Amino acid sequence: MTEVREDPSGARVEPRPFDVAVIGAGRVARAVTAQGEGRLAYLAADSVHDLPAGVAGEQDLPAGVAVESGCAALVVVSEGLVRAGEQEVQEYASVRGTPWLPVHLDAGWITVGPLVRPPRPGCPLCVRRRQSRNRTDSAARRLLRDQPRSASRETGAAMVPPMLVTAVARLVRDEVRTVLARADVARTDGAILRLSLLDASVRRHRFLSDPLCPRCSDLPSDTRLGMALPRRPLIKADPGEFRLHDLHSGVADRYVDAETGLIASVDVGSRGGIPSAVARLAPARIHHDSQHGFGRAGDYRSARLTALAEALERSSGERPGGRRTTVRGSYEELADDAIDPRTLGTPPQELYRLPGYPYVPFAPEQKTSWVWGYSFARSAPVLVPESIAYYGRRPENEPRWVFETSNGCAAGSCLEEAILYGLLEVAERDAFLMTWYARLAVPRVDLDSAADRRIPLMEEMLARRFGCEIMIFSTMLEQRVPTFLTLAVNRTAEARWAMAFGAAAHLDPERAVRSALREVAPLLRALSAGRDHAAVEPMLAYPLLVRDMDDHPALYAHPATRPRADFLDGDGPRLPLSAVTARAGWPRHADLTDDLDELVGRWLAAGLDVIAVDTTSTEQAAGRFASAKVIVPGALPMTFGHASRRTEGLPRLLTVPRLLGYRDRDLRPEEINPHPHPFP
Repeated sequence: MTEVREDPSGARVEPRPFDVAVIGAGRVARAVTAQGEGRLAYLAADSVHDLPAGVAGEQDLPAGVAVESGCAALVVVSEGLVRAGEQEVQEYASVRGTPWLPVHLDAGWITVGPLVRPPRPGCPLCVRRRQSRNRTDSAARRLLRDQPRSASRETGAAMVPPMLVTAVARLVRDEVRTVLARADVARTDGAILRLSLLDASVRRHRFLSDPLCPRCSDLPSDTRLGMALPRRPLIKADPGEFRLHDLHSGVADRYVDAETGLIASVDVGSRGGIPSAVARLAPARIHHDSQHGFGRAGDYRSARLTALAEALERSSGERPGGRRTTVRGSYEELADDAIDPRTLGTPPQELYRLPGYPYVPFAPEQKTSWVWGYSFARSAPVLVPESIAYYGRRPENEPRWVFETSNGCAAGSCLEEAILYGLLEVAERDAFLMTWYARLAVPRVDLDSAADRRIPLMEEMLARRFGCEIMIFSTMLEQRVPTFLTLAVNRTAEARWAMAFGAAAHLDPERAVRSALREVAPLLRALSAGRDHAAVEPMLAYPLLVRDMDDHPALYAHPATRPRADFLDGDGPRLPLSAVTARAGWPRHADLTDDLDELVGRWLAAGLDVIAVDTTSTEQAAGRFASAKVIVPGALPMTFGHASRRTEGLPRLLTVPRLLGYRDRDLRPEEINPHPHPFP
């Protein structure tokens, strides 16, 4: 190893303890080491094992720089798909608290960064995990990486022009000076710089540390104390609003980047005449569009921000990204602190006898992982199965009890806001499924009675554009939460599609109706392109062939299914929206905490608990967002695939029709609607 130090006058300078170590070989590494620098000494080394244990001369370093490892910083230069020694550098730097900067040559690019500042998370592996999710060529690159080493490594380095080598070396040394003076303003702090070998352009890509990174992530343990929910004032700008503040355009700068972003892209356009947007999460790994974030609103900016919010919600709902799961055991062992999973609804018993059925009956002695949530009925923390709290979590070597979805997941500017909107989603889906399975003759709403004149205009626009009749039904249940079901019936081109459904809920009934109309528009647009009715005809006789999300709306596009919705009477008396508002009786609160107390209180008064799991990930916390998964034992959970329905173990399904006056007696189990639900 060789220490290189030049004095501006050209005089010889005696060797001294080094300040910056450059690990790696090749022209770029030599250029970084060799360029003259008056204040810092550079040392070339093949690996961290070559670095001495001495301490650098602190007298020549900027004030405040801690030197404990024999050097103030490391620069690590590598080439090709395999980055030898990177993990060793990570371990070496983490023990000593030394910042380090990777420089990598690969596939026509020179990447500088990210700056790693132990013990703070954020490392090159985090960046590569982001890139792997976003890049469509990820699978091909993995195959190349696994191939035996070849001459391609040397060839790639030889393609870098000498002038570009010099420019990169100067960029790196300038970045090192900034890191040692004030790391938080360095261009590679939370970002990478990518320099193109084709045109020498430099692009900066921000990234967030990956909470699941096996190298640098250090999530806190999930504990009982961590799920406390103390009451605090949350004053709203307007009593009629239920968000503390709107999202702002700066959210995109933090989260959206095609190379390294949590969200790869946001596309905005008109779908069915409604301003819409889709925020694409991990497009290289997601195979169904429903897993992205969608936004539909009255203007394109709002649609874009709504899509971003939904994408953030989905990114945190799949698996723990804010706390590390620590509790494992059986319900028998944890019953004093845990909810009984059977109260969340199970498939009908006869389904367990199907050949190859993927679910098994719940067993109280079965061990599983649990996370802490907050029970509003107990006013205390409670344990929830991890596979229920996080819908993407599939415990290894454990039988699956039920199919879980993102039902009840929501994001907000604080945890309370996220819980409120998560509970509204539970109400929306519970009301839709209750209406369908109990075949409730819910009243049709008179849209012309709306104070917001956009509502009848939207209804007319959709009806004219798609040649259908749009009907909105009030599905309000015992909690008196404004919930609505949308039914669009094709009145013209019967051969194309027959029916389409939707749903919405909000504390303001007119906002819920607007949302119900906007949500059905993209589905009508898709159905109008034509349907292959022959493909779904077997589902008419064999409903278990309805296996995934797309099958549900496809089935009800078939004309033969029209009689299944006859219990929804579109010709009866219409309910004015003012009557829905009066029955809901929502008080005007200046504090969002009071709104949450009111909403939760209505479920508690109906004999149902409300449980909230804080699913906020480190990524959301970085943008000052929060997310929650809301679970209501006894409510009907939304599932997809008729064999995955969870209608057993939920007594409300049998009693609520009578309590609301739709029947004069409780529903019998054999009277539950046998047809797959039509929720899209």
